[in-house]
Amino acid sequence: MKVPFVSFKPMECELDGELRKAFDRVFSRSWYIEGIEDEAFETSFAEFCNSKYCVGVGNGLDALMLSLKALGIGEGDEVIVPSNTYIATALAVTYVGANPVFVEPDIRTFNIDVTRIEPAITDKTKAIMPVHLYGQACDMDPIMDLAKTYNLFVVEDCAQAHGATYKGHSIGTFGDGAGFSFYPGKNLGALGDAGAVITNNKDIADKVRALGNYGSDYKYHHIYKGNNSRLDELQAAFLTAKLPYLNKMNKERRRIAKLYMDGIDNPEIILPYVPEYTVPVWHIFGIRCKRRDELEKWLNEAGICTNKHYPIPMHMQECYKDLGFTKGDYPVAEEISATQLSLPMYYGMTDEEIGYVIKMINSFV
Repeated sequence: MKVPFVSFKPMECELDGELRKAFDRVFSRSWYIEGIEDEAFETSFAEFCNSKYCVGVGNGLDALMLSLKALGIGEGDEVIVPSNTYIATALAVTYVGANPVFVEPDIRTFNIDVTRIEPAITDKTKAIMPVHLYGQACDMDPIMDLAKTYNLFVVEDCAQAHGATYKGHSIGTFGDGAGFSFYPGKNLGALGDAGAVITNNKDIADKVRALGNYGSDYKYHHIYKGNNSRLDELQAAFLTAKLPYLNKMNKERRRIAKLYMDGIDNPEIILPYVPEYTVPVWHIFGIRCKRRDELEKWLNEAGICTNKHYPIPMHMQECYKDLGFTKGDYPVAEEISATQLSLPMYYGMTDEEIGYVIKMINSFV
């Protein structure tokens, strides 16, 4: 049996009519940037997230970068980020001229270890950027307490967690702002690159919007040295068509995750740990195995596609060699990078496919 790591086909077949209507709507108007589709999606997504404001941008990296710029973070400042995440989190900090300060994750949840944040705070620290990795919420209460104590901003990286909650509240609504990615593989994905910033602060929302539109608050009037990062009408229309189905699709991901959790029984495998404070949306179902590469080969030869998130930790990436880190500086992130394996997880997986993955993992010796 062949089991893809991800497939868009089940979702696309189910939403075919809605997506085609969205395209026709935009095409018939001949209006492609900053129009009614963008406004409609921003309103709907803000409501979905229980946030006051949403600003569409070009992609998830821009969402984080523009949030930091809107908060006035720049040259010489420090922003605390987890040492285990996708590199876009750190790049957003770099792009505003600030310095990323890596803090190790909790080996159980893969998210930032809140007990390690305070020792990393200096007089240059301006913000904490927690990442709700793999669709599971960070422990936000201690983070917000630290932010209040040290007068720091909090920008949540929600790129993988559309619809996840922390103690019953939507992620993205705790900090000063939050960045989302709508890359096609996300739980809520566009048919191309797209992103958004949500916030409960109107001044931040207005500044993000201006910064993403060449620093302009109205045409040919530029109040900031901005960027070109706007959610185009076509992607906004596609996202609006898909948003009403997101809860249903997240529910199905939770069902698949439960089948994995209940069915995988192999002492070689460390299953995900889910704290009581979060209801995850399982963008990624990541296990750990000391013999990860052997397990990966075993599954791939059985026709099961897998992925590794992320095989090279950020502090060991060539682009950050100027920070002077070496192997061993962040051992928890390195341990996760060496042992983590992502299993197939997508809306539309059949029970037969799920059962086959479980069977092959349990038979790995």
